[in-house]
Amino acid sequence: MRNIFETPVVYLKGVGPRKAELLKKELNIVSFDDLLNCFPFRYVDKSKIYKVSEVTTDTTWFQLKGKISKLKPVGDKRMKYITASFTDESGTIGLVWFRGLSWIKNAFATNKEYILFGKPSIFKNSFNFVHPEIEEFDPMQENVSGQRLEGVYSSTENLKNNGLGSRGISKLMRRLLNQAADSIYETLPDQLISHFKLIPRKTALLNIHFPETTGIIEKAIHRLKFEELLFLQLQILQQKTFLQDRIPGQVFDKVGNYLNDFYAKHLPFELTNAQKRVIKEIRLDMKSGKQMNRLLQGDVGSGKTLVALMNMLIALDNGFQCCLMAPTEILATQHFNSIKKMLGKMDVRIALLTGSTKKAARKPIHAELLDGSLQILIGTHALIEETVRFKNLGFVVIDEQHRFGVAQRAKLWKKNTTPPHVLVMTATPIPRTLAMTLYGNLDVSIIDEMPPGRKAIKTLHFWETKRLRVIGFIREQIKQGRQIYIVYPLIKESEKLDLKNLNDGFENIIRDFPLPEYQVSVLHGRMKPEDKDFEMKRFVEGKTDIMVSTTVIEVGVDVSNASVMIIENAERFGLSQLHQLRGRVGRGAEQSYCILMSGNKLSAEGRKRLEIMVKTNDGFEISEADLQLRGPGDIQGTKQSGLLDFKIANLAKDGELIAKTRRVAEHILSKDPKLSAVENKLMKQQLLKIQKEKTYFGRIS
Repeated sequence: MRNIFETPVVYLKGVGPRKAELLKKELNIVSFDDLLNCFPFRYVDKSKIYKVSEVTTDTTWFQLKGKISKLKPVGDKRMKYITASFTDESGTIGLVWFRGLSWIKNAFATNKEYILFGKPSIFKNSFNFVHPEIEEFDPMQENVSGQRLEGVYSSTENLKNNGLGSRGISKLMRRLLNQAADSIYETLPDQLISHFKLIPRKTALLNIHFPETTGIIEKAIHRLKFEELLFLQLQILQQKTFLQDRIPGQVFDKVGNYLNDFYAKHLPFELTNAQKRVIKEIRLDMKSGKQMNRLLQGDVGSGKTLVALMNMLIALDNGFQCCLMAPTEILATQHFNSIKKMLGKMDVRIALLTGSTKKAARKPIHAELLDGSLQILIGTHALIEETVRFKNLGFVVIDEQHRFGVAQRAKLWKKNTTPPHVLVMTATPIPRTLAMTLYGNLDVSIIDEMPPGRKAIKTLHFWETKRLRVIGFIREQIKQGRQIYIVYPLIKESEKLDLKNLNDGFENIIRDFPLPEYQVSVLHGRMKPEDKDFEMKRFVEGKTDIMVSTTVIEVGVDVSNASVMIIENAERFGLSQLHQLRGRVGRGAEQSYCILMSGNKLSAEGRKRLEIMVKTNDGFEISEADLQLRGPGDIQGTKQSGLLDFKIANLAKDGELIAKTRRVAEHILSKDPKLSAVENKLMKQQLLKIQKEKTYFGRIS
C-alpha cells in the first residue's frame, strides 16, 4: 500500500499545478513528505492582540485588530507603492506596500475587521508597518487568538507573490496535517525512544509546526535532530562495513629495496612521531587484504607528501604502480618536483601529466604505464582520461580531494580490476563534526606535529593607516635576502566591490619598490600556463623579490626563502583560506610573518576572523571556528556532495549530538549489522526509504 506522504504535493488542496511547480523550484518540495519536513526557522507569539496606542520600538512584533481605510496608490503613470491607515478604538497607524500592488489595491474592504501582524518601523517620526501580514478576523478561527506560537517558514519573493509566504505555507501545513496526521509513522524502536527520553515522532512533527506550548518546541527539535543524525550515521557506517567486507584490496606485505634505500639514504629530515604513527596505520591497511580508504589530515608543511611517498615506495616494493592526483597544475608540478627531489638518484621512473603536457610527451607516458616501466605518475584531471591506462595500479593519492567531483574520483580507482588503495590528503584540517559526517566512512589519520626546526609564523593585523610601516618592513626583509608574497582578492577593479585589486596593487608596488633595485613577479588565474610557469620559476629561483598574486598562490607553491605573506582585504577571506595562504611561508628555518591588511570599517564577523588568525596557528582550532562562523556548506566543497542538506540538524551547533548518534549507531550495528532483528525493523524500513531517495556521495570508493 502506498504511503500517503509519497503523494505529489500538487494533490494537496490549495496547491495545484502552478504552486506545485513553484514549491519544487524554490524550496525543492515535491511530495507531502517534503512539505512535512519543511520546518519553521523561528516562532512568533500571537497570543496577544495589542492596541494601536501600545505600538513602540520596545517589542519586535505586534498583532493588532482593526479596520483598513484610506488605501492610496502613490505614483504618476505607474504605481510605486500603496499606503493605507489601520484603525482601532485607540488610534490609527500607517501601512505601506512596495510589492504585489495590483493585488493589494483591491484586497481589503473598509467595513471589515482584520488581524494585522508585523514589525513596526519609523518614518518621519511616525510608526508604520511595511508589508504586514493581514487576514480577515474570524472569532471562530483558532489560530488567530487561541494559538500561542506560530512558526515562521522560509519563503522567497516569487513564492510570496503567489500567496506562499510564511503564512501561506503554514496554511498548507495545517491542511496536510488535518488530512494525514494519523498516517505519521514511527521510525525508532520503543527502547531507543525510552532510553534517550525522546518524544514520539508524530508528537514531534505536530508540535514543531503547531506547538501547543513553548517548552515542547525544544523537545520536538531534539527528537527530529536525533533521528536525522542517527540515520545518517547508520548509513555511513553500514556503507563503510560493506566496502570493507565486499571490496578486496591488494596485499602489500613486502618492504623491500625501494623503501629501505630511501629511508637509509634519501630521507630529507627525521620523521616526526606523528608521521611514524601515520605510516604504520597506512601499512597495516595495505597488508589487510581489504581496500584501504584513508583520510590523511595535516597542516600545510606537516610532511604529508613525504608520508605519501614512503607508502608509494611500499607499493613499488610489491610490484605495483602509483599515482597522485592534484586539483591544479601548479600543485601537481609542485608535488612532482618535490617527490623527484626527495627520490634523488634512486632508480624510480616518475612522470608528470597535466592538461598542458604536449601530445608528443604523452605517447611515451601512455606506453610506459601500460608496460609497467613508469612507476609513479603525478598529475591533474588528465590522469582520469580514458587514454591513461595502467598495467597494475595499486596505490592512489588524491590531494585536496574535495576539489574533485565524485565521478572524477571514481574514474581513477576504476583503472584496475581490483581497486587500488586510496589515500586522500587535505591540508585544510576538517572539523571533527564534519569529519564524522562527510568522511564518516573513512579511516582518519592526523599529522599533528610539524617537522623539527620550523618556527611558528607570526601573524599581525594592520589597518590601512599603517601601510607605510608595512612597506618599511617589506624593505627590511628584502634587505635580509627574503622574498615576499602580496595577495589580492581581485585581479582588477570591480564596480560592485570596494576592494584592493592586483592591477592597481602592482602599480603601487612598482612605485614603492622601484626597478632595478627590486624585482616583482605577477601571478593570477587568467594568465596562460606558460606565463604562470615563467613567473613562478623566476620567484622560485630568487630572481624576483616580490610575488604579487591572487589566491591562485593558495596551494602548490613552496619557496623556503619566502618569509612574508601580506593579504590585502584580509577580512574578505574565509578562515580556512587565510590559513592556507599563511601556510605558503614558514617553509624555511627563518622567522616568517603573515600580515593581514584591512580597511578601517570591519563587520563583527570580519573582525572576529582576523582576531582568530592572530591568536592561533592551529589549523584544527581554525577549522572549528570557521565552521561556527560560516556553517558547513562552503567548507571542504560539501555543497557539491549534497550530503549536508539537513532538514533540521546543524553541523556547526550540534557537535555533541553528532558524536552521540555516532556512538548509538556503532552500538546498534555492532549487535545487528544488517538491522535484521525484530526490534530494529522500523529503523531498517526508514533507512531503505532514505537510501532510495538520496544517494550518499560522501564515499571515496
